[in-house]
Amino acid sequence: MRIEQRTQERIVEVGGNVDYERFFETVMLPVIAKKNVIYQPFSCRERKLMDEYEIPYKKLNIIEGSYSFHPYFGNHPYQLKIFMNIDPDVQMENIIKRNGEEQAQEFREKWIPKEEAYFEKFHV
Repeated sequence: MRIEQRTQERIVEVGGNVDYERFFETVMLPVIAKKNVIYQPFSCRERKLMDEYEIPYKKLNIIEGSYSFHPYFGNHPYQLKIFMNIDPDVQMENIIKRNGEEQAQEFREKWIPKEEAYFEKFHV
């Protein structure tokens, strides 16, 4: 999330912990328009936007991520939606490998409950 989005209202919003507006504008709209995407990922670790890079438009585009079904996006441009779940123990093992034990605790207490609330509220 951008600094200006980190309001109390947005923080408590289910699914509000991601910048879905920026994702829609910079990724979804170009894909819908059959144009290249200029992608600029956000690093949670560094708390900043990373270098942008161009992704050429393809006939088949895979949009991946826990919040990729956010209702803000409506039903487009998806022609197929796939949801994959993971065993909670395996999920934590993966998080520990990727982020270390200390950050895994933050995932366990903060980010996973937010993700689960999003799945439940929006019937993902």
